[in-house]
Amino acid sequence: MTKDEIQQQIDILEIEMTQPDFWQDKDLAQQKIKDLHQLKADLEGVGKYDKGSAIITIFSGAGGDDAEDFSAILYEMYRKLAVKKKFELILIHANQNDHGGYRNLTFELAGKGAYGLLKNESGVHRLVRISPFNAKKLRHTSFSLVEVIPKLAKTEEFEIPPEDLKIDFARSSGPGGQNVNKRETAVRITHLPTNLTVHCDSERSQQQNREQALAILRGKLYRRLEDERLKREQGMYVSKTTDIEWGSQIRSYVLHPYKMVKDHRTEVETSDVEAVLDGELDLFLEAEKDLA
Repeated sequence: MTKDEIQQQIDILEIEMTQPDFWQDKDLAQQKIKDLHQLKADLEGVGKYDKGSAIITIFSGAGGDDAEDFSAILYEMYRKLAVKKKFELILIHANQNDHGGYRNLTFELAGKGAYGLLKNESGVHRLVRISPFNAKKLRHTSFSLVEVIPKLAKTEEFEIPPEDLKIDFARSSGPGGQNVNKRETAVRITHLPTNLTVHCDSERSQQQNREQALAILRGKLYRRLEDERLKREQGMYVSKTTDIEWGSQIRSYVLHPYKMVKDHRTEVETSDVEAVLDGELDLFLEAEKDLA
């Protein structure tokens, strides 16, 4: 059920509880009270972290240099959105190529409501354009995956058993060979049961990077569990290995032979591609609110 549907069920039960004959059937009444408590717990779970910050990772998919350039374009789009929404952008990790593109990068958008606003941006994004990396100026299609997770505080409710973790350390990398004589402060954590991996090298100390990586890993695990719960409820559960594939795009950005950005889930589209890439995403974000 959606958040609105859960609230509707709560309202109905609360009205029933005010009726004079509510306690005539004690067993039924107790069951309804139990149902009410469960619905309220479900309501708290849906959107539980919407008011908090978001951590976004962009992975380059099929398309080589074009895909890595597309990841840089998406990063710039979200950076401009952050400025418009007055979110603070904190770069956590970036794996950059020689052309200014990104193989992958992770950043935090810190601010009230960032996760609730952007959580449905998760998915495969597709770019169609004349490739700047092709001498023949041919049209090229490339893909990048956007993953949005909530930033979770260190809480007992989402602790990860130490035996489920593999932790590796390395020297932090940086432009211009800045890793020379640095201590091994970069941290890579692998969650062995799911094989989820997080890399963090933005902090000054190994301990800070470890804590940041664990926080991101908690968010990834929460998002995975939430996605699986929603898919089971909707009767379309699939394993994570087949859930996201290159080409199963949620949104297309077409720059040639015409200009259009279209979201394939909501059917919302616009020809003002420049505005979208300049961080004007409200048209899509408003429509995404109706998604589960």
